[in-house]
Amino acid sequence: MIEWIKDGEDVLAIIISADYKPDKTDFITPLDYKQQLGFIVYQGGQAIVPHCHIPMNRSLVGTSEVLFLRSGKAEVDLYTEEKKLHATRVLNQGDMILLVSGGHGFRMQEDTIMVEVKQGPYIGIEEKERF
Repeated sequence: MIEWIKDGEDVLAIIISADYKPDKTDFITPLDYKQQLGFIVYQGGQAIVPHCHIPMNRSLVGTSEVLFLRSGKAEVDLYTEEKKLHATRVLNQGDMILLVSGGHGFRMQEDTIMVEVKQGPYIGIEEKERF
């Protein structure tokens, strides 16, 4: 299952449950998102041709994150751009969330390991506004 959590037209987050298994390649995010998230499906015996990515300048404003729950269980609070609580969801082992806009906070319901992917370079704690 894929859940798009929106505040009006603003997408706050996209949650992809562990049981989502596409039968063909499926990119979830629109082409203009800062972070691209998709599933690429290959059949046994297929290969990815060796390649490298051509260096290019990209201009991004803001930071989006992808969090993958490798183990555990966590509750996520999603906030609007105005920092108002909009939704709360539970993430379980194998679930993935793309945090697109607004704010977020987490409470671990169990011992949890998350894999976090976001744009770098990491500037430090000063890139966050806590509320």
